[in-house]
Amino acid sequence: MSKSPSRKPIEIKISTVVAVSAILNESNLAVLDAAMQEMTGGNVDFFEDEFTVIDIGSLDGAHQTIDWHAITTLLKAYRLNAVAVRNATPEMEADILAHGLSLDGPVKPRAVVATDVANAPGQAEIDLAPAEEIAVALEVAPPAQAQTVAQQAPAAAQFAANTMIIDTPVRAGQRIYARGADLIITAAVNNGAEVIADGSIHIYAPLRGRALAGASGNTEARIFTLSMEAELVSIAGMYRTFEDGFPPDRKQQATQIRLIGDRIDMLPIKAAA
Repeated sequence: MSKSPSRKPIEIKISTVVAVSAILNESNLAVLDAAMQEMTGGNVDFFEDEFTVIDIGSLDGAHQTIDWHAITTLLKAYRLNAVAVRNATPEMEADILAHGLSLDGPVKPRAVVATDVANAPGQAEIDLAPAEEIAVALEVAPPAQAQTVAQQAPAAAQFAANTMIIDTPVRAGQRIYARGADLIITAAVNNGAEVIADGSIHIYAPLRGRALAGASGNTEARIFTLSMEAELVSIAGMYRTFEDGFPPDRKQQATQIRLIGDRIDMLPIKAAA
């Protein structure tokens, strides 16, 4: 079959990739495996083959040698696909690239990395998060655009002027991303769908899929829905799932979701008198 002369063999376009951050506080494989088992409760579908950035910023100077093949294999066993490493030292660069991983952001001397991670707000840790809050932080920027947490935390007002409006149902398998904007949806977000915004998300219908607000670090972002039925909600990288159900007063109720410290809060939306 002849090809259209206007059709190029390959095209490169800007794409938005959602990746989770696996923040390692320990490099011992047995310890990590046990932590992942506890986190997932043995549920093989806890993660869904998400792209994953391995963040080693909180490892101390003694962890200069890391078995990248073993780490990526361990993550793969839990359906996390490692694609890059964050906070690597210059000595690690060649070994990381040799294992087919990319570098997320510039390599840094170990002392600088430790300082950055210690001061970074909003990062969940693998051994501290409660069972209902997944102990990885969501990142929406592709690796080439990754920045430090401090650089990613924009003022809430930055997004006020920009709004994306969707007035059709968001179906299973669809993903919508409002870059640098709030997102307004006037129809249902169905199971298996994912909606993302750098600002707040307003859903004037049931939310049954995933909603991720403040995706670039805006901790003031919120999620609003007229019927709370979500699979997952996230604010600025902290997120919560609902395998065990919803609080009785929130199920299928008008709800706003916000971030208080490192906790996802759900509050009723009350009609004006």
